Amino acid sequence: MSIASLEGRRVIVCCGSGGVGKTTISAAIGLALARTGSRVAVVTIDPARRLASALGLAALGDEPRQVDIGPTGSWGELWALQLDAKATFDRLVQRHAPNPDAAQRILENRIYAHLSGAVAGSQEYMAVERLNELTEDPRFDQIVLDTPPAQNALDFLDAPARITHFIEGKSLRMLLSPGAAAGHLGWKMLHAGSSTVFTILERVTGAQLLRDLGEFLAAFDGMYSGFSERAEAVHTLLHSPRAAFVVVSSADDEPVHEAGVLVERLTHDRFPIGGAVMNRIRPMPVTAPPTRDELTAVLAAAGAGDPADLAERALAQLEDDRIRALRDRDSCARLTRLLGGRAPVQVPDFAEEPVEIAGLGHVADALCR
Repeated sequence: MSIASLEGRRVIVCCGSGGVGKTTISAAIGLALARTGSRVAVVTIDPARRLASALGLAALGDEPRQVDIGPTGSWGELWALQLDAKATFDRLVQRHAPNPDAAQRILENRIYAHLSGAVAGSQEYMAVERLNELTEDPRFDQIVLDTPPAQNALDFLDAPARITHFIEGKSLRMLLSPGAAAGHLGWKMLHAGSSTVFTILERVTGAQLLRDLGEFLAAFDGMYSGFSERAEAVHTLLHSPRAAFVVVSSADDEPVHEAGVLVERLTHDRFPIGGAVMNRIRPMPVTAPPTRDELTAVLAAAGAGDPADLAERALAQLEDDRIRALRDRDSCARLTRLLGGRAPVQVPDFAEEPVEIAGLGHVADALCR
């Protein structure tokens, strides 16, 4: 993988297990692309809200916020946002309702309040809608998507098909056209708002449940096909050469295993894999460590209090670093095999957590090597 290989992609989806620095890598990819002159929006659907911290911002909202990346010159722009599923659903209603009155009825309906709250708990469901909005936004050339940890990322991959299946399912069609399923008379009585029927039902339920349901379905009538169409558009986009999936891992066994599961799933379902990033890698030492006697002599000449003990501990640390570097090298080789021979980009284990634009710049530099 190289940043150059991502320059022509409309959507870059970063996925991987939790704790591997996926949000940092997503932000750094966005910064690297912005440095090439692209106008990039980085959006996170991970509810952990780490993107704001990575960018050195106090908070992020549902609307894109421009990030100061320093002197512009030939550079592009970097924007960032945090998915707000409830706000996305509300905006969806306002945009696609038949008219403003219908939109207002939906937003004020108690059935919708419960439904939108439940959907808001499923980040990947509304992420499909938000991704569709962003790809249609002329302000951005590219969108970098930071997904939740691996299993939830797989849920995101399934979301477009699940939405389409739900919209086209028999259960929903029965709700939308109950006359076809249970005879027109019963539905006409409810749809006409028969005061007698509703009054009796309200006494039984203690609420305007069926009235709210009837009004909700009537207001939503005509919008359902749009859900399916937009989900299908995202599904098509994510399978096209305009998209690229970047698998992010660290060198630990479990993240590498989950990266392998993701690669297998992406390959099986014909998603375009743009490459992989192996994060927090320790480099192999380029020279042999000094002997214990040599290091003790150097430390004694420098005035160390107990040069022999200090030399012993320093050499033990160097040996630990060498063993970890060997493990990291083996993990990179393992991920290379899983990718069919394509080596992952290696990002070093920086002494300090790479945050804010200065820190992300170091990661972006590593991605561009």
